[in-house]
Amino acid sequence: MVKNNKAKVDVSKEEQIGFHKGSLSTLAKEREEMLRILQIVEQLMQMHIKGLKDLGVDLEAAAKQAQKSANKEKKQTKPIEDILR
Repeated sequence: MVKNNKAKVDVSKEEQIGFHKGSLSTLAKEREEMLRILQIVEQLMQMHIKGLKDLGVDLEAAAKQAQKSANKEKKQTKPIEDILR
């Protein structure tokens, strides 16, 4: 492993394995929490959709307009691979 492109730092294989395992464990927990939050957001969105439908709002027209806006914005966004280079 290289530190500051000047001095080489030797890290044991066991330390590297521990680092990667710890990172994966943390990321797995983060992913679980994100999924839980996503489920809550989805439930809230469904409640609002039902409320709008009950009020007679045309959600299909709104969805088409939102899709057009999203496509336009997507064309302006760079892929993460390009940003990391």
